[in-house]
Amino acid sequence: MKKTGPVAFGFVIGMLMLVQHFTGHPWITARYNNVLDWKQVVFGITLILGVVSLFTHHFKKIARRTAGWPYSILTLAGLLFMIVSAALFTPERGPYPWMFVHVQAPMQATMFALLAFYVASASYRAFRARNVNAALLLAAGVVVMLGRVPLGEMIGLDAVSSWILDFPNLAAKRGVMLGVGLGMAATAIKIITGIERTYLGKGA
Repeated sequence: MKKTGPVAFGFVIGMLMLVQHFTGHPWITARYNNVLDWKQVVFGITLILGVVSLFTHHFKKIARRTAGWPYSILTLAGLLFMIVSAALFTPERGPYPWMFVHVQAPMQATMFALLAFYVASASYRAFRARNVNAALLLAAGVVVMLGRVPLGEMIGLDAVSSWILDFPNLAAKRGVMLGVGLGMAATAIKIITGIERTYLGKGA
């Protein structure tokens, strides 16, 4: 029953999600909405599990004085501060939105700015013009990156960058998405039919 029950449950839910695309029956639509509601419940539980895991991991680092444990204190302090401020003042007012605007947003901007330099350096290493195809890829990457910044707009590369993104890049992206969609459909069929059982854990 340990294996048969989850496989049967996956088959029923998978068939329900599949059939609802081809019928407008009110009962099936209602059950589909119930599944989506339960998905939100599961998401909430996993979020709580993530917070508990984060707290446990950093608490152990502090207790054992492992490398970087002062940063763990800062992480836990920020976690507890956000939880308490949201509970006392609601997320719409008080220090909770202030922390988002004046702490998290600048940190995100800093990370994305550093990521841009990292991508540029990685592109230089990966796209060395060893042949014609690599040279075209390197040139397209340089044009797209320059077209996204004010300097590129001043010299007119923004239009070329937009053309590359809207036509060659979009065509390749759609091809990749078609492949991903076929892979998802194949995996879904394998789960519904009971062929794919890795979600049951080891020994399934």
